Amino acid sequence: MTEQQIRSLSEARRAVEDCRRCPLYRNATQAVFGEGPAYASLVFVGEQPGHEEDLAGRPFVGPAGRLFDQILDEVGIDRTAVYVTNAVKHFKFVPRGKRRLHQRPDGDEIRACKFWLDLEVTLVSPKIIVALGATAAKSLLGRASVTIGRLRGAPIAMEGGPLLFVTNHPSYLLRIPDAEGRRRERLKFEADLALVRQTLER
Repeated sequence: MTEQQIRSLSEARRAVEDCRRCPLYRNATQAVFGEGPAYASLVFVGEQPGHEEDLAGRPFVGPAGRLFDQILDEVGIDRTAVYVTNAVKHFKFVPRGKRRLHQRPDGDEIRACKFWLDLEVTLVSPKIIVALGATAAKSLLGRASVTIGRLRGAPIAMEGGPLLFVTNHPSYLLRIPDAEGRRRERLKFEADLALVRQTLER
């Protein structure tokens, strides 16, 4: 099957395993496609698979994903009703002994993988998309750089109909060293997701 013949998420999930659009496939265990209902009203887009996602073949199953699930539950968003995916489908990392350290995808890699993200958005046809972090926002907006602080808190009308919200990636919360900083940023993240839920319910 060629990429032009893809008509469903299941077909896309199979096809992405053969993707050679950028070199990241060479070192990753597998491609990690999105998952969730085929016609979800709400889509969350993260950066890329991490170590645990690369091994499991599923998005948002590592530490950041578990925190994400917890916060979704707290703000009243049903994780089983949303579609979750990443802007880049292969894990980019540098080896450090037995560990694999996350590396941020560059602009060429984000652009190369945009085909798959655009395909997912088209097939799911959500009402709202949430970009979790700068990489997701760059891909969805087609920009070389974005500032989360300037974009968060207000929906952006996207071509084709969906509203886009931009917020931090949950992994950002895990990287904050001090407890007060984590608490403050978590409250802001929760407020962003609560606004998404309220907008979806209107």
